[in-house]
Amino acid sequence: MDVKGKHDFEVEIGQLWNFLMDPVVLAKITPGISKLEALGDDKFKSISEIKLGPVKGSFKGQLKVTEKDEPNFFCINMEQLSQMGNAHVRVEMKLSKLTEQTSQLEFEGKAKLSGLIARTGQRVLSGVANVITKEVFAALEKHIIEHKEKDTTEQEQKDTTAQEQNEKTEQKQKDITGQEQIQDHNKIQNI
Repeated sequence: MDVKGKHDFEVEIGQLWNFLMDPVVLAKITPGISKLEALGDDKFKSISEIKLGPVKGSFKGQLKVTEKDEPNFFCINMEQLSQMGNAHVRVEMKLSKLTEQTSQLEFEGKAKLSGLIARTGQRVLSGVANVITKEVFAALEKHIIEHKEKDTTEQEQKDTTAQEQNEKTEQKQKDITGQEQIQDHNKIQNI
């Protein structure tokens, strides 16, 4: 089974790369993944819960990120094993800068399936692959928006704190100036 597609994201290419290299983000955006545990050297242990029509099962396996060319290209090699069949997947991921704040993710790959999942039929699996791809992109878009909102909130808090600090400093300066004027006035009266 072949998988192919592309999607544009409102995020700078370096940030998109960082999101795609973060196992927490990958687990969050990938449908069915219940656990993604780092094993080191860009290798991860994965556990997935997948449902294909009336058939559902738990897959266990490994995911490895290879051929990294930051921030332009990487491959995902995945092997998932279950009682309902096995999947061996290789997907090439190409990132491109469209503008300063817009990037494109293009992917192309192959999945070799065996067992019950292979017998489910190419036509059904192609539809499932398209749905999963859309879910991944929607989840990644949501993560990008949440990240931007978090950054905006943090910046607003920093700006508010800085403004409050400036106001306190200005008030202290006014208080000091006022005290100095009172002292000067008292000196003049004492003369």
